[in-house]
Amino acid sequence: MEITKLTFDYIVIGTGPGGAVIAKILSDDKKTSVLVLEAGENNDKDEPIMDSTFAPELEERFFPNYFWQGEGVPQSELDDRAFEWTTGRLSGGGSSINGEQYVRPTSAVFKEWEKLLGPIWSPRRAISRFKQLEKYNGETNNAGVHGFHGRIDIRQAPSTPTSMATKLTTAIAQATGFPEINDYNDPKSPLGPFTRWQLYQKPNGRRESSSTAFFSSDIMTSAGRGVRGRKLRVLFNSTALKILFSAKRAIGVEFLKEGKRIKAYARQKVIISSGINSTQLLMLSGIGPTKLLKSSGIPVIFSNPNVGINLKNHTLNSAIFTTNRNDNALPHNDPNALYTGGAFLPDPSGLDPTRRAVQLIGIGSDTLLTIAILFLRPKSRGTIKIQNNDPLKIVLADEGFLANPSDMDSVKNIYKIYIQNIASELARIDSSYQLVSPTLDIINDDQKLEEFIIQNFEHNHHQQGSLRMAPLNKGGVVDRTGKVHGVNNLIVADASIIPYTVDGNTSAAAFLIGYTIAKQLRNGQSRRRPIKELDEE
Repeated sequence: MEITKLTFDYIVIGTGPGGAVIAKILSDDKKTSVLVLEAGENNDKDEPIMDSTFAPELEERFFPNYFWQGEGVPQSELDDRAFEWTTGRLSGGGSSINGEQYVRPTSAVFKEWEKLLGPIWSPRRAISRFKQLEKYNGETNNAGVHGFHGRIDIRQAPSTPTSMATKLTTAIAQATGFPEINDYNDPKSPLGPFTRWQLYQKPNGRRESSSTAFFSSDIMTSAGRGVRGRKLRVLFNSTALKILFSAKRAIGVEFLKEGKRIKAYARQKVIISSGINSTQLLMLSGIGPTKLLKSSGIPVIFSNPNVGINLKNHTLNSAIFTTNRNDNALPHNDPNALYTGGAFLPDPSGLDPTRRAVQLIGIGSDTLLTIAILFLRPKSRGTIKIQNNDPLKIVLADEGFLANPSDMDSVKNIYKIYIQNIASELARIDSSYQLVSPTLDIINDDQKLEEFIIQNFEHNHHQQGSLRMAPLNKGGVVDRTGKVHGVNNLIVADASIIPYTVDGNTSAAAFLIGYTIAKQLRNGQSRRRPIKELDEE
């Protein structure tokens, strides 16, 4: 491969929700050339990736095939337990291996974004862009909040809820006072239980990812070459090592492919969409805390102590019930439905009663019903630090779970109020449904409950915020359009730039970030139009 000829208008690092959307949109004009670097392979045709029934346990069963491999630092508030630090290493990134739940941030979240960053991130514009992205296949009472002609297939499943899902939803409604809702992505109904999840799936139930939606056969070949005159090239098995600079201007990327270090150059901009790996890449490239960079032998391009310090993740615990053996968790004709109902609820303590703070996910089997419990508004923060200048050395990722004591209090309240009351109502509806973990005596003993939460705690792949989108003096690493502070022609576009924690799964926010930044790049390269006029569609 001739290094001197590897020059494109744009270089995009990563094929997840941010990178794939940007690469497709920038190359739409058939004039702009885009190089995309993907560390993994194109596995879109692999059965475990296509078949949605693998989604809930894909990570455990196929970890080496499709994942980056690593572990975070021991968590001091969780008995020094360490959790995996990983994401998808394949075309589509995390969207190719996640649990397929499509959950938009609520308007309350976007109001916070708008206050910090301006109208570009307002709830109205966010809804407009989601509509442009979606190809929605489901029921809704408000067609104005969904799109039906976008590239991302969204399936609401199942079409007919099971008796187990109906009983769970009824119990949650009676226990919490929130009536059943049909569409949790409708801003008018963000709270309540529901029987049908919205999933990243094609109408036939196959997985939809950023790869299948934006790198499909009408965009490029499976080998990564643009079709129909599109100047798009995706290089697989290509791991970015660092950004190349001329003074403070990003001019290219050095990457590893088949054992060779290769350089590629960008005439316009370099865009990082590497998810949890974006922070490491910035630091390796000389952007981060001065002391850490110098101790690692990395020349400082721009000193920014905010890099890597605002890492957040949702908490994850569970409650387990026995079931009625006559109840099916999923319809026999739709195993791709994956989940047995769920709910979005406010903080059970009564704080902010109109805002989402809890996500409940029903996961049923023939004998048990597990409710996964996510606390969506944690105050704890973590950090990401490089160990040295070796790009293949794993970072020290400290997610800081439960570091702020208020998070433990919130999770305890979820058990004491929501789970205990749900258990009572569920047993009243059908006595076969009995809470077996944690038992009621544990819930009612504060010390035992804390011990249970610590031992029961699981890792949740909703990492966000380590490269916060905010003004520099407010903890920012990038500005409102993803431009990295202190340098030119470098952008980050993925969940790492989320400024305030999203109240649900992170993939929808990552798609929105990619789409928003792509529109800014396409429409505003020459800055002839002010930001407030961009993306008015």
